[in-house]
Amino acid sequence: MSPAPVVSDEQLKIYYDVALSLVIKCGHVMREGFNAKATNFEVKSAFYDLVTVYDKQIEDLLIKGLQDAFPESKIIGEEESAASKRLAELTDDSTWIIDPIDGTTNFINKIPHCCISVGLAIKKQLVAGIVYNPILNEMFSAWKGHGAYLNGERIHVSKVNSINNAVVALEVSLIHAPRVRDKNVKRLAKLASNATGTRGIGCAALTLCYVACGRFQTFHVEDLQPWDIAGGAVILTEAGGVIKHTKGGNFDIMKPDLICACTEELLKDVQQLIAEADQITEFEFK
Repeated sequence: MSPAPVVSDEQLKIYYDVALSLVIKCGHVMREGFNAKATNFEVKSAFYDLVTVYDKQIEDLLIKGLQDAFPESKIIGEEESAASKRLAELTDDSTWIIDPIDGTTNFINKIPHCCISVGLAIKKQLVAGIVYNPILNEMFSAWKGHGAYLNGERIHVSKVNSINNAVVALEVSLIHAPRVRDKNVKRLAKLASNATGTRGIGCAALTLCYVACGRFQTFHVEDLQPWDIAGGAVILTEAGGVIKHTKGGNFDIMKPDLICACTEELLKDVQQLIAEADQITEFEFK
């Protein structure tokens, strides 16, 4: 017997419809910022951790709209968490996990791989996701049990079973962080040498959606935050994909170190190659 749903279909559809409408409205703000001649930004925790006025505007609009519609809901937002300097906490309450602009560096540099990402968790389970790239006019969305969609058309993952036939996505930009540089370089080398191709677009939410619709076949990333992953994770699984913790076991949105893939067989290939990469010593790797 399958477990009881965490929320009724009717209530989940209400959550989904309201969030979708708000994200579409926020798309106009993001498009305005992208089309501006120059986008001013501030540095947050490090030189590569950037924020713009548009990140703040979009998050404020989303939070107000969601809290007006669902005052019982909690919010985990990238800019709100940074401003309050508190650790995000997920409870059993309905919780919106928001990244107002995922791919801010792309956004600032007029690279059109950036998006608004909203995920909904209830009883600590992800149940809905919306990832909208207004620059390319691509709306990815899903709610649990009803499939995944791109601009209203049903999408599905690829059927690739082997790393040799896969395009692997990685967040190559993470190599600039000293504490995780060696790990990521070793894994990149191992995966890239076995895959058909390797890509990094600098936007985790969109990358998950690209696996969901078959543009990529697998994606590995660690050391990100819940808001980078929440919206895309639901879309990926509803499109038929699989997502696991890097070391195996269930994926945890609050510690989103992950491998996702279009098939279980491919995911196992990626897990094995990562395990091999992690055994390489610094001397051997050089």
